[in-house]
Amino acid sequence: MGLLELTALPSIKPEVWQPVVQAADALLVGGGDCQYLSYWMHRSGLADMLPELLQKTVYVGLSAGSMIMTRYGTTFGNHTLPPDTEKSLNLFNMAIHPHLDYPTFPENSMANLEKLAATLPVPSYLIDDQTAIKIVDGEIEVISEGNWKLVEL
Repeated sequence: MGLLELTALPSIKPEVWQPVVQAADALLVGGGDCQYLSYWMHRSGLADMLPELLQKTVYVGLSAGSMIMTRYGTTFGNHTLPPDTEKSLNLFNMAIHPHLDYPTFPENSMANLEKLAATLPVPSYLIDDQTAIKIVDGEIEVISEGNWKLVEL
């Protein structure tokens, strides 16, 4: 298992770290702030590698790590980031709204996330922390032992 620090990658020669990433079976990308994560994925060069990597590598995104893969990264407090290459990676034409009904995020109630999803021109997956979205060859499958909802316009 290896660990990459996105903020350090721009200071490391690509020929040192890129082969390691290309040889990986899986990438686990944690959460945090969508704008920060997306910025460093672009700045490091990892974002440019993802379309090819996704052909053979499993990508596991947690929270913001999943949201940035979509057309619209979203943040807490019902704020939506524009579909901008610096704000989201725009690899999937959908939105993911994680942490549905999470106790310490009252703004992530089903009602609030449904309102937010209704403002977006793409399908939105409202998912709790017991739910995952699997995408293989463009086919979307929801795997859940919890609560989730697909909002389509």
